[in-house]
Amino acid sequence: MNEIKSNEVLGETFPGRYWRELGDGRIQCDVCPRECKIHEGQRGLCFVRANVGGAMVLTTYGRSSGFCVDPIEKKPLNHFLPGTPVLSFGTAGCNLTRKFCQNWNISKARQFDKLADRATPEMIAAAAEQTGCRSVAFTYNDPVIFLEYAVDVAQACRERGIKTVAVTAGYISEAPRAEFYRHMDAANVDLKAFTEDFYKGLCSSRLASVLDTLKYLKHETDVWFEITNLVIPGHNDGDAEFEEMTQWVVENLGPDVPLHFSCFHPDWKMTATPNTPPDTVKRARRIALKNGVHHAYTGNTHDAEGGSTYCHGCGAVLIGRDWYELSTWNLTGDGKCAKCGTACAGVFHGPPGRWGRKRVPVSFSKTAA
Repeated sequence: MNEIKSNEVLGETFPGRYWRELGDGRIQCDVCPRECKIHEGQRGLCFVRANVGGAMVLTTYGRSSGFCVDPIEKKPLNHFLPGTPVLSFGTAGCNLTRKFCQNWNISKARQFDKLADRATPEMIAAAAEQTGCRSVAFTYNDPVIFLEYAVDVAQACRERGIKTVAVTAGYISEAPRAEFYRHMDAANVDLKAFTEDFYKGLCSSRLASVLDTLKYLKHETDVWFEITNLVIPGHNDGDAEFEEMTQWVVENLGPDVPLHFSCFHPDWKMTATPNTPPDTVKRARRIALKNGVHHAYTGNTHDAEGGSTYCHGCGAVLIGRDWYELSTWNLTGDGKCAKCGTACAGVFHGPPGRWGRKRVPVSFSKTAA
């Protein structure tokens, strides 16, 4: 566990949910399957949920590591309001120990000076509206660990007609999972690999819990979701694993859940691991399509074919993409192929957006209390 230093200023804290007293001075956090048992003055592994006065508190409520308007395709979501801008933000900390984390400077942050901006849920919803964003994304680090803040932001957004997106590893327990996803409109779930050995060795977590979340999203909610698999050379890049993963997705979630195979770049504690060759993610995409996945994509590499959306009925290009730029649009207003009429799964409201690849930072520092 992480000790709260005697000279550390926590700032405002917020009462946490999903915890219990253990009767020995400790409390147990029940937000994720890790179930951290925390002494007074300690934080859980995520670093942001702490035992203060014998109760669970969230120490990052209303505090962010930064806000930015991104293309929705960067989350990545290719079937959710394509071409539109999304107001993205995260806080600090993470409930996994990913040695390959691509956002480690945020998710592994242990200093609160990483949290530069303060913003209430209402301020975030208003900023999304003012910047023309159709949605707000909880990203950069996993929103599961700041559940209370994310839910409040989602409620404020919903009042203004703004949708919310969770970019998550899906490592969450049953009761908080129900509350969390009740307020989300879309999600991208990072399915990091398809072996328990990978999850145990590189993430200190369990694959089974993530698969439970995916099945819950598909069969118990109306949340639109897509899956990302970060392909790491020598760890989860074998054909047998791609075969097993994609077959499981089709059998348990159906063929319409999009799969994104993304290239790894050396980072955090895996700087000696080489970049993923583009041919590897292309190979994974071919296996997924062969096994019946309707929409499989490549990411973190320039591949217009692997980034585009095709009709699974006639094969026509429905949405052409070059990185985050939309080059072709052959969907009708209700999300059907303009050529053959086959429906394309997703959330398509009206014509496509034209945000492209722009990335615009947003600061609350002048207006936040």
